[in-house]
Amino acid sequence: MEQLEQYRQLVQQVLAEHNKYKPSYGDIEQFTIADTQNDHYQLATIGWEGDRRVFSCLIHIDIKGDKIWIQHDGTEVGVANQLIQLGIPKQSIILGFHDPNARKFTEFALN
Repeated sequence: MEQLEQYRQLVQQVLAEHNKYKPSYGDIEQFTIADTQNDHYQLATIGWEGDRRVFSCLIHIDIKGDKIWIQHDGTEVGVANQLIQLGIPKQSIILGFHDPNARKFTEFALN
């Protein structure tokens, strides 16, 4: 339970860090979404750039069991790298955006 709380805090810390950097174009709102009961976390954007609608998810992370699943990472630095710097072991991180067959070629957990 202590580990789960630590993971929740660190995941939300990473999202908050990225949320400091707002899009420099359009009329776009960026915000974090945290479903702490089901452990789904996102950094989302919504708004308009001229007459074009913008709606996207920059980061999506889930916590399942004792693993952190990075479902989507639209950052340049890599969310996994940030979680490692915060003390999360690679074997507790799953790169969910990789094909399951490709995960064995990474140093991260398989499932």
